[in-house]
Amino acid sequence: MKKLFAVLLVLVMILSLSACSKDETAGDNTSADNGQQVVETAGSIEGMTVAFIPKLTGNSFFEAANDGAQKYAEQWGIEVKYMGSATASVTDQLEVIQQAIDAGVDAIAISSVDAKALDEKLKEAQDMGIVVTTWDSDVSEDARSLMVSQGTPQILGEMLVDMGADALTNRGVDVNGEVQYVWHYSQAAVADQNSWYVAGEAYIKEKYPNWVAVADPFYSEQDSQKSVSIGESILDAYPDIDLIICNDSTALPGQSQAAQNKGLTKDDITITGFCTPSGMTAYLEAGIVEQWGLWDCGIQGALGCYFAAYLAAGNEVAAGDVIDVPGIGECSIVTNDELVPGAPTAAVNNGVVLLPERVVFTAENVGDYPF
Repeated sequence: MKKLFAVLLVLVMILSLSACSKDETAGDNTSADNGQQVVETAGSIEGMTVAFIPKLTGNSFFEAANDGAQKYAEQWGIEVKYMGSATASVTDQLEVIQQAIDAGVDAIAISSVDAKALDEKLKEAQDMGIVVTTWDSDVSEDARSLMVSQGTPQILGEMLVDMGADALTNRGVDVNGEVQYVWHYSQAAVADQNSWYVAGEAYIKEKYPNWVAVADPFYSEQDSQKSVSIGESILDAYPDIDLIICNDSTALPGQSQAAQNKGLTKDDITITGFCTPSGMTAYLEAGIVEQWGLWDCGIQGALGCYFAAYLAAGNEVAAGDVIDVPGIGECSIVTNDELVPGAPTAAVNNGVVLLPERVVFTAENVGDYPF
């Protein structure tokens, strides 16, 4: 068992939504601007092996996240094993987790396809001394140490709605009047996507009370072919629909392809959501979409691996700590209830790292983001 090294804990626990600030100068362990103290790294992460597990392989978001993880892993001197399956299912992820355990990795960094179904297997890994972190999509707070999150439900839910409202306005739709809309994403069991939907719905009721949801959310289970067929079924069932919000990087291109198959453009219907630039540029150029958003998934994937290796090397963290990640910058640990209200946070090696920025992609800026 690896020897645990003590680290300095902060005296004042100030939660911040700006969790990571990019800083190309590594190793500057001065006090953070918000009053939190940067914690010295006690144990080197060099030589650690991390299993990097996406929801599925072949998706532009997860491939970009792996690219970022591999890039930084080389700088940090750790090994990142990209382990995944071509389909996004609980069964497949359970098998991949077992493969990681059998491979004797030091840590696992995983984007979960389900909020609860992987808990038992991940706890089994933890009991064997394997550190577990999550990124993109979470599990129960006691089935992992740290979660590297793209933002709070409120931030991301409101962003999705705001992108839709902006695109509707740009094509001449009165967003203060009746707007027919629906959500299309992978499945309700994916905690982060569902939390964005819940927060987005609350935001719509507050800001756009005249909007009408024509149906409950549609789910395409992160299946690229199903996302197109579900997308076409939405367009067939609701020919007068104004807005489709796709808070999933498979559903958004699938829904866009469905619109293109039906001969529709951004002048006929507004489609927005989350996906990588590379996954949506073709639909932008074809005039199917006007804008969509995301965050730097390469940084997110890299941080999932860094913190997995960091804890596996014997370092400890607590909510309120600031860790200076080489090549990326200062990252603050916040409590789990920043993501899930009421969620408890263990005193040591438990909490959330929030990414600081999100981006709305348009024709004007998409070329600046090569992932």
